Amino acid sequence: ASKKRSNPNRDIKILKLCLNLCVGESGDRLTRASKVLEQLACQSSVSSKARYTLRSFGIRRNEKIAVHCTVRGPKADEILERGLKVKEYELKKRNFATTGSFGFGIQEHIDLGIKYDPQIGIYGMDFYVVLGRNGYSVSKRRRCKNKIGVGHLVTREEAMKWFQQKYDGIIM
Repeated sequence: ASKKRSNPNRDIKILKLCLNLCVGESGDRLTRASKVLEQLACQSSVSSKARYTLRSFGIRRNEKIAVHCTVRGPKADEILERGLKVKEYELKKRNFATTGSFGFGIQEHIDLGIKYDPQIGIYGMDFYVVLGRNGYSVSKRRRCKNKIGVGHLVTREEAMKWFQQKYDGIIM
């Protein structure tokens, strides 16, 4: 058991941070939302389309309704730190998935330290963090693709323990 803990390849790290900002309509509000995301992540965002028509929400199929972007590396650590500071490092147990990932949402993007602009307005956003270990690229690469062993996968309990240790977080 101590041999397992001392292995540096078993250290959990952030593979990627997905930021999603759903507006629910296309047009001017969506372009303003993409500006917010580009301001935060310092990279361009991608728009998402509605999967099907919802008349009660006034959404048509294939209409652009949200923007998202994926952040990796030290930038992801920094943005996640700012997002958790807004949540006061408190997450619910149900925020953690069985795959070892976790996600949460914030109500106002200006809490992240972005200056308020009356032309842009205020948007809420979702954070989703994918955790992994060294060697996870084996399942993603094109050539010699392979499965990750069951013992090497990040579990829900390990993700919760990692969150508590790294950020002194509280799980309710």
